[in-house]
Amino acid sequence: MSRQRAIAAEPRNLRKSVLSGAMLAVTLVWLSPMAFLLMNTLKTATDYTRGPLKLPTSFNLFHNIANAWAQGIQSGFINSLLYGAASSLTAVLLAAFAAYGIVRLKLPRGLGWFLFIYSGTIFPLQMYLIPLFKSYIALGLYDTKLGLFAFYTAICIPFATFVMRGFFLTVPWDIQEAAEMDGASSWEVFWKIMMPLAKAPFLMLTLVQFTWVWNDLLFGMILVRSPDARPVQVALLGMQSLYGQADAPTIITATLIVSLPTLILFLMLQKHFVRGLALGAAN
Repeated sequence: MSRQRAIAAEPRNLRKSVLSGAMLAVTLVWLSPMAFLLMNTLKTATDYTRGPLKLPTSFNLFHNIANAWAQGIQSGFINSLLYGAASSLTAVLLAAFAAYGIVRLKLPRGLGWFLFIYSGTIFPLQMYLIPLFKSYIALGLYDTKLGLFAFYTAICIPFATFVMRGFFLTVPWDIQEAAEMDGASSWEVFWKIMMPLAKAPFLMLTLVQFTWVWNDLLFGMILVRSPDARPVQVALLGMQSLYGQADAPTIITATLIVSLPTLILFLMLQKHFVRGLALGAAN
């Protein structure tokens, strides 16, 4: 009997071994670009000329970080942190207001208002470039931090409204009715009941919108031109341009620096991100 069990277990063990080997291979392939990136951040410019795939003969990481920070990343990094944090939080909060009014306050023609807000996602973003550029020139918002913040906030509202509306539709009405019977106003219901319940989708949306703002290059190039207002992706592109003075290890190090905030934010909010995705799938 034990021999039969051992024979039956052999194919299962073989499948597990093959699956583990395949997962290990995929992991190594996925990590290889990161290993290449980290290896070249340690090199000097002279060391890099020996070949990007060769092991470093020096440890020049801190020097490369200082060079990358001084040659344009500093202002862009700080600007993108401000744009990402302020615009994503503002957009998700405004979306929560809109979704709460449409769903929980039963705003007249609520579906029409929702479709009007969500229509901002129907057309490709490139269609907004020319009218947005001309409008910003006319309004004096071109090449200003306020103008870029306003655009990022506006462009993030439609999707956030879609997700928050879906969440508010799932909240039982008994909770709101009980609070209103106890004398709670609509404002108190929103802040003290709905928003604590919406913590997971709120943080998930903030992470998603922050990542989009952080990675934006197109609108950062079109709507601003001065180094004081440009986001980090534009600053990184400037380091790689024809007139950039940065060497290859410095540029690679700058790329690593630029990738860190979204990775750190994801690790910090991972639990809420997964929970928010689960709520979105349930909707």
